[in-house]
This record gives sequence, structure tokens and C-alpha cells, in this order.
Amino acid sequence: MSANQIRYPLLEIDLDKLQENLAALIERCQDSCVEVAGVVKGATALPKVARVFARSGVRFVATSRIDQLRDLRAAGIDAPLMLIRVPMLSEAEDAVALSDASLQSEITVIRAMNAAAKRQGKIHQVLLMIDLGDLREGFWDAEEVVDAALEIENSLKNLHLIGVGVNLSCYGSVKPNSRNMQGLVSLAADVEKAIGRPLEYVSGGASTSMYMVLNGTMPCRMNLLRLGEIVLTGQIYGCSPDFTHKDVFTLKAEVVECRDKPSFPVGELTVDAFGKIASYEDRGIRRRALVALGRVDYGDFADIRPRLPGVEILGASSDHTILDVEDVKDKIKVGDVLEFDVGYPSLVYLTNTKSVEIVYLGGEPR
Repeated sequence: MSANQIRYPLLEIDLDKLQENLAALIERCQDSCVEVAGVVKGATALPKVARVFARSGVRFVATSRIDQLRDLRAAGIDAPLMLIRVPMLSEAEDAVALSDASLQSEITVIRAMNAAAKRQGKIHQVLLMIDLGDLREGFWDAEEVVDAALEIENSLKNLHLIGVGVNLSCYGSVKPNSRNMQGLVSLAADVEKAIGRPLEYVSGGASTSMYMVLNGTMPCRMNLLRLGEIVLTGQIYGCSPDFTHKDVFTLKAEVVECRDKPSFPVGELTVDAFGKIASYEDRGIRRRALVALGRVDYGDFADIRPRLPGVEILGASSDHTILDVEDVKDKIKVGDVLEFDVGYPSLVYLTNTKSVEIVYLGGEPR
């Protein structure tokens, strides 16, 4: 392979469009007195992506994995870093060493974080997570939150309590709304009364909460959102602003086979490569194309979408994606490269494998 030969499959990342998405969302958050923690885990915290976030003026660059924090530090990202998955007890030392702030929901881990921060001569910032019904991380009992806040404030001298936060929609599909946001504000007030000072942040969730900023329904006390998906893809379920780019990422895959075949498998059927029982529609003989890209590369084929009208994804195995190209069969041949839009779930796979080349467009500071 020559040094300048393009290798497929390929993920193209337009850093200029990413920067424009960030600028537009941050501006609208600032209009509502909301700061942004820019979440880069959806792109596996790629340093060039993270630098765009850091330059944009986010309050924190945030991710969920210790190894990604380590990569960000090694890449020289100088923005404050936030760990947004509550750390394992065994991660306390690394969490303090590599992040400036973390989300916390277990007093045992909080105490371990304080001990690690003391050993390292640091003050680590803590945001207490509260579970308001999505049933992922967070204190469930309000008194337990206040007790944890008081212990941090009065006894854990190497921690600084910066606020309280909530996660919604990620597990339990609970929608952020005025009721649960106001519930978080109320709990924040209880904590503030107990510790005798205002909290720096009340964090009203992630990208799924952005629609409340845009439509003016976010309570005024809410002043930090953790935004990832809506920045990277320009949209999220139920919120697709007209001012964001939806094509920051372009997936390109090469056609390795193109011919007419039956649309219904021939022979006795069993499970597919992933142990699932698939269903098929008999549409007769149709032109099918295979591209050298599979579920190992992107996860679920429902999360990628062909850009060429008339191309339909039929399914995928580990290493191939099967397309119906009957309606565009005169336009596609072996060796052609097809483009796909990329959904947020597939980004984690595509940016986390050596099998997919990554190419950047733009990205120079403005």
C-alpha cells in the first residue's frame, strides 16, 4: 500500500462543523446562564476532538473512562477534566490523579477519594449525583444526600463539594421536565442550607436536557449541562435544532461484491452469527451489494444510514454489511465507496477500533 493510499472503512470527522456545533450550543446555554461540560466519550476521547472542546470554552472536558482521561492528559489537553462515570473503589487513586472533578454516589468511594487526594496533595472537586427516577447512579434518599454533603464539607478536607446533579434518559428513559428539574433544585437548596453556603453547580443532566434550555423551560438555578451527543451528532431524540450540523461524521465503506441474488435465504434456517433468529422478506431476485464493514466496526446497523437514496441496509454480520441496491444498481459497482451518516451509538465503536481509519477535516483554531 502506498503512503498516500486511502484505506477503507474510513471515518471522516469535520472538526470545523464540530466547532460550530459547540459554539452554537454554548452560546444558547450562556444566554440561560448555563455552563457546559463537554462530553467526549462518544468519540472515545480522541485528542483532536477533545482539543476542539477544550478551545471552545467548556467548563470541563468530560469522559467516563480512566484510560481516556489518561490519554487526554498525555495529549496535553489543558482544560479541567471531569470523570462522569462514578468511579470504582479501585479507581480512586487514578481518578484523583487524572481528573479535576468527578460525579459521586457512594460515601465509601467518596472517603477513598478524599484519602487519595490527601496522599497526592490535591483538592478534588465532587458533584453528588441524585437519582430522580431513571434508576442508574445517584443517591435515592434525600437525607443521605445531605449527610454526604455535610461529611464532605466538615470532615473530608481534600474534597470540595461543587454541586449536585442528575442523570436522566440513559437507562430508565425518563424525560427531563420541569417537575424533576425543580426536584433537583429543591434538593440543591436543602444541601445549601445544611452546609451553609451556595453550591457552584446544579447539573440538570445531559444532552436530553438541552431542549429545555432551547424552549426556555429550564429552571434558572440549573447552571451546568453535560453535553456530548447533541454536540457530536447535532441532534438527540426529540431535539433536532436547525442551527446544528448533523454530518460532523461521515462513514465511508468500499463495495466488495455486487450482484443479483434471491432476497430470501435458501436452505434450512437457524440463528445468525450473533445467535439471533432473523426475519427476511421474500422480494424476489434483487441486486445486493456488500461493503467491507460490519457489526464489529459499528455495533448495530440501525445506527448507520446510507446517504445515497435508494440504498437500503438489509443486515450485517461481523465483517460485512448487506445492502439492497436494486433501485440504484446502475450506479454501484465493486470498488465504489458509499457514504453513511453515523448515529451516536455507533461512534463509540467506530472511534475505538484499529480497523477503521480516521481522517480529520479542518480543525485549525479560529
